[in-house]
Amino acid sequence: MYKPIVWIFLISILVFSCDQKPESETVKSISENVNIPTERINLWNGNDFSGWTKYVPDSTVNVDTVWTIVDNVIDCSGKPIGYFRTETEYANYKLVLEWRWPEEPGNSGVLLHISPPDKVWPKSIEAQLMSENAGDFYVIGGTDFDEHINKDSRRIEKHNDNSENSPGEWNKYEIICKENTITLYVNGVLQNKATNTSVSYGKIGFQSEGKPIQFKNIFLEPIE
Repeated sequence: MYKPIVWIFLISILVFSCDQKPESETVKSISENVNIPTERINLWNGNDFSGWTKYVPDSTVNVDTVWTIVDNVIDCSGKPIGYFRTETEYANYKLVLEWRWPEEPGNSGVLLHISPPDKVWPKSIEAQLMSENAGDFYVIGGTDFDEHINKDSRRIEKHNDNSENSPGEWNKYEIICKENTITLYVNGVLQNKATNTSVSYGKIGFQSEGKPIQFKNIFLEPIE
């Protein structure tokens, strides 16, 4: 027979062992690591790039010449290629932004759920801004979702005809990221939906990809 003190020791070991969780179960939840909006968040303050990181692959380039602020508008030169992104990761939000082509229309995009490292292009899902193609999706760096059926192409085309305004006029993107679903509205028109996405949170970025483009009124809202 074990003495009482031995029984206490054995029971203590058993309780401690049962209380330990595998490493995968002790990883912090998304809500502990990522900002989930509970009220409106102005991602861009209209004055400077506080809270943002500018990236181009050529380290000799002064990134402050690629993205500037003119009359409370972000002016992107389009060259060289790169992006500016939030320093914070976000999940479960409605992203609202406005963009326009001040000169000749070209290519750009909104990078959603960006994962490190910074590179061209980072692992993410792109909400396309290419002229006449806003509302398309592109999968980047191995991301995926159910509607990406043709694995020979990274493009998933929008559902409806072009809903962009004429070049030079402002357009509005409303992007709803809810858990593993992303829904795209261009000027109020539902253009695309991605379900069962392989990524559900990350940083948010805007591409420099060849032509001058402008952005303004960039903010997040909580999902109702």
